Amino acid sequence: MPPVVALALVLLATSARAEDWPQWRGPTRSGVWNETGIIDRFPDDGLTVTWRVPIRAGFAGPVVADGRVFVLDYQETPGTRTMDGAERLVVLDEQTGEQLWTHEWPATYRNLHVKFASGPRATPSVVGDRVYVVGAAGMILCLDTATGAVVWQVDTVADYGISVPVYGISASPLVDGDRVITLVGGEPDALVVAFDTRTGDEVWRALPTVSETGYAAPMIYEAGGVRQLIVWQPRAMSALDPVTGEVYWEHEWIISNSLTVATPVSSGSYLLATHFHRGSLMLRLDQDRPAARELWRGQSRSELPGQTDGLHSLITTPLIIGDYVYGVGSYGELRCLDARTGERVWESDAAVVQERWGTAMFVQHGDRVFVVNESGELILARLTPEGYDEIDRIALIAATTRTRGGATGRWGDRGVVWAHPAYANRHIVLRNDDEIIRVSLAAADYQ
Repeated sequence: MPPVVALALVLLATSARAEDWPQWRGPTRSGVWNETGIIDRFPDDGLTVTWRVPIRAGFAGPVVADGRVFVLDYQETPGTRTMDGAERLVVLDEQTGEQLWTHEWPATYRNLHVKFASGPRATPSVVGDRVYVVGAAGMILCLDTATGAVVWQVDTVADYGISVPVYGISASPLVDGDRVITLVGGEPDALVVAFDTRTGDEVWRALPTVSETGYAAPMIYEAGGVRQLIVWQPRAMSALDPVTGEVYWEHEWIISNSLTVATPVSSGSYLLATHFHRGSLMLRLDQDRPAARELWRGQSRSELPGQTDGLHSLITTPLIIGDYVYGVGSYGELRCLDARTGERVWESDAAVVQERWGTAMFVQHGDRVFVVNESGELILARLTPEGYDEIDRIALIAATTRTRGGATGRWGDRGVVWAHPAYANRHIVLRNDDEIIRVSLAAADYQ
């Protein structure tokens, strides 16, 4: 075989390879799906559900790694008046949905807002033969992926004296080399802590805990010649050295209700955070040294759509594509902003329910975006400065309504899907409060 042909075949095989989804928002935590061989439209007779498995309640999205699906759930002890129960990690065979093993631990939700005290929030992280889990009530665990054996665990309530935040611990753990980095909220100076991945020993701690810890997942972005650990917390946007915990810089942005929820996103030199009441903050990362300056911030203190032009997101993590921001605002309004100025370019009500805390989960796939909205629909669309271009949509999973005490709806009287899906090996894996499903998106399955 001529060398050029051999090289072409290797490159083709590499570009078409399947890909796992081992952590929050994908392989690089960026909300980007790189697999090829994906359908262009949804077939008229529906998508193929390869399996569906009953599970308990929870907000934490699934992850997929090495032929296994990992998902967290919770069940309150029947008859309890103190909101005691058990959190659980369920591990399934990726191809068949067969349960391989489970591990559960006691968890009390008595400090959580009763309407949302229904399950874990933080998506697990899988690296090698270890899975790292953070429960809503403060338990951190490292388990063997094959057997479920506990390698180590840290009870942050007992060991760090934390107060569990009102909406539960939600930030997905970040594994960086031999450190797993999590928001803890201990005192003194342990808002964020790095643990040794092998032993669970503390490697470093950083940042004072002066209020609740916040809920946004920590991220690592490279800028100014260094890798920067970005922590959006209720008093500032902070950048740290992920190896030592040393603070590179901080930009003050006071969030009075501690609802730092949507993940801070970066593209090029842009770094964006968005808040339900305060709107958005856009920073410009210095490319010569670890530093940042403010480009713009939202000016409105109201989150009402008719009184805002910017992006007042709560749960939905936005996308930055080129010089434009795409996100879901306070009442489900899909908006495009100019990343350079914060000015609104357009708005659409087509993708998301127009209700308070309307939510959708975006994943970029080439020039398209896959959207799971809170109604349980999967939407294929293009987001450009010219507008919202919907290609197709299909109902995928029910919007469930389970809450403590039998109340209906997560907010108001509506059911929701608020767990981020996993896109792995040309399938989507998605959960609600009743079941987890795996659905093929492979073009070859519909020819």
